[in-house]
Amino acid sequence: MNVLVTGGAGFIGSNLVDALLARGDSVRILDDLFSGSKENVDPAAELVVGSVADEKLVHEVADGCEVVFHIAAHRAVPRSVENPLGTDLANVHGTLAVLVAARDAGARRVVSASSSSVYGGAEQLPTPESAPLIPRSPYAVSKLAGEQYCRVFAELFGLETVSLRYFNVYGPRQRPDSAYAAVIPLFIDALTSGKRPTVHGDGRQSRDFTFVTDAVVGTLAAADAPGAACAGRAYNIAPGYSHSLLDLLEILGRLIGVKPDPVFTDPRPGDVRLAQADPSAATRDLGFSCSVGFEDGLRRTVEWLA
Repeated sequence: MNVLVTGGAGFIGSNLVDALLARGDSVRILDDLFSGSKENVDPAAELVVGSVADEKLVHEVADGCEVVFHIAAHRAVPRSVENPLGTDLANVHGTLAVLVAARDAGARRVVSASSSSVYGGAEQLPTPESAPLIPRSPYAVSKLAGEQYCRVFAELFGLETVSLRYFNVYGPRQRPDSAYAAVIPLFIDALTSGKRPTVHGDGRQSRDFTFVTDAVVGTLAAADAPGAACAGRAYNIAPGYSHSLLDLLEILGRLIGVKPDPVFTDPRPGDVRLAQADPSAATRDLGFSCSVGFEDGLRRTVEWLA
């Protein structure tokens, strides 16, 4: 099968590309390499360097592809607070450009990366997809807009679309050296280099952490599930268990062999307090559930970063 992966040189995208190649698919990647890296790209895949906001280029790379995996995005809540226009261009206009190109190319399905941030700190925990959506950052707004475009394209044009609300994906290839690095690689980097990890807030905020191989398996399941069950819908991709940042630090300290001594700072604007997914819809419609335990995933991540 011929597939396109936008953002395929990045963290989640490159792990997805590896899985697609392993099952025999022909893979084309579109990535602007802002946060991705050529080092992540298997030479068996075709890499096209460019932006998802470039409508002409997106049409060119989508040509002949049966499935489009739209993973490219401006990530990170703080970045979107600092640069909401850049986030909108990449995440909203970029998603619309991908959908139009996929429709015009006659693609069967678009699987689009959304985010748990669309819930905005839901009161109902675990949180089902039917919970109220109250995004609290420009990033979250952009992801919700992308979901709505996907739904509309399924309804108006018959393009099968599936949006995946990833919950705090972590694992190999997630970089600690970015200005907007995620918390797990930042904590590991600090603990292994003898520095004090920085905790925004009191550390009791919780997240439903998802190991990257589980995220990839869920993404493949979204591409293969029957359209009658999932087209036009959004799904939580997560284990369904939450851990606080203090729990995370304790486990990492034990794995690395150090005693964490965090520095506590003010909470970051746009961050949510508690997050825990109800993953039952993905199990029902996509035949998918996470299988990597939290400590096992952290161990693999520590080994990779080492």
